[in-house]
Amino acid sequence: MNISFSHKKLEKWANDYSKGVANMGQRSADVYQKRLGLMRSANTLEDLRHAPGRFHELTGDRKGQWACDLDHPYRLVFEPHEQPIPTNAHGGYDWSAIRGIEVIEIIDYHG
Repeated sequence: MNISFSHKKLEKWANDYSKGVANMGQRSADVYQKRLGLMRSANTLEDLRHAPGRFHELTGDRKGQWACDLDHPYRLVFEPHEQPIPTNAHGGYDWSAIRGIEVIEIIDYHG
């Protein structure tokens, strides 16, 4: 899957492990690299539905975004490149039609 980044710092942390460790700590940097590796190897978002990290759609004011778990309580939040987001016959998002994502942020949106 094609991955882009909304912020240069997120891209730097993805491409330079030592910068990720310096800014996020080793555990978070390790998990960030694992999640990005899963995303890069996937053909579509559907390939990640049951992958480690609990990839899931967000709701409410974050509808149209997805997240996966990083180091608790942090989440990696991303959006599909496809606009409008493809939907299926039931009106839900069609994960199998999403072939690229943009990493938006790393955040604890629960607190």
